[in-house]
Amino acid sequence: MTSSLRAGPPRARRTAGGKLLAVLAAFSRERPTLTLSEIARTVGVPLSTAHRLVGELTRWGALERDADGRFRIGLRIWELGALAPPALGLREAALPFMGDLYEVTHQNVQLAVRDGDEVVFVERIAGRDAVSVLTQVGGRFTLPPTGVGLVLLAHAPAEVQEHVLAGPLTAYTQHTITDARQLRRVLAEVRRSGMAVSDRQVTEDAVSVAAPIEVRGAVVAALSIVVRGSSPAAVRSYAPGVRAAALGIGRTLASTSTWS
Repeated sequence: MTSSLRAGPPRARRTAGGKLLAVLAAFSRERPTLTLSEIARTVGVPLSTAHRLVGELTRWGALERDADGRFRIGLRIWELGALAPPALGLREAALPFMGDLYEVTHQNVQLAVRDGDEVVFVERIAGRDAVSVLTQVGGRFTLPPTGVGLVLLAHAPAEVQEHVLAGPLTAYTQHTITDARQLRRVLAEVRRSGMAVSDRQVTEDAVSVAAPIEVRGAVVAALSIVVRGSSPAAVRSYAPGVRAAALGIGRTLASTSTWS
């Protein structure tokens, strides 16, 4: 029977630190909890070694054990991740603007950065009655389908754009852009207009509008609102607010030493 877990790396010589990092890397959003035997198999170490590594990580707070005996990432890792300079400064600068945007709209407000050819969602404010979205704070998504992803891809280095355009473009709905030539035209329009609209490209009932967050001419993040809708018209009235909030975040970042 084929296991759903990723095959463990070759049993090459690894340092103790490398083994600890490999244990942490075994967890993912798709696999947030693992048993000890699953960790051993994924990392490619004997069960006794996995027990020692997991014990060390658990004592430090990097892992936690739930009532079923499965392990998950601990709060200590979340605390350290929140201290990463880009995320820390960006969230602190963005949250007041995101809060104001949410109070006016009561829609999903999202903040994201690019990591390679993926979007990483740094923060999100979600309304109880707002349309459901697939994104989560700390989660990753492919660049092209989302509004923030279109903004970040449009302003990414040429080699990143060409890599994404050359690869398979995943269809999430019937509206997802999967033709590279069409996507290239969309990215050019995003750069021209300074805004991006994702029309039901991720789910059939959600439309988003996004704007770049710039610091001294460089796009460092993107901000969006996601609403329930069936056409780009659903976000037309929200675009000025998103653009204004993105400009405000950029100015705040530019005034801080972290981004100087």
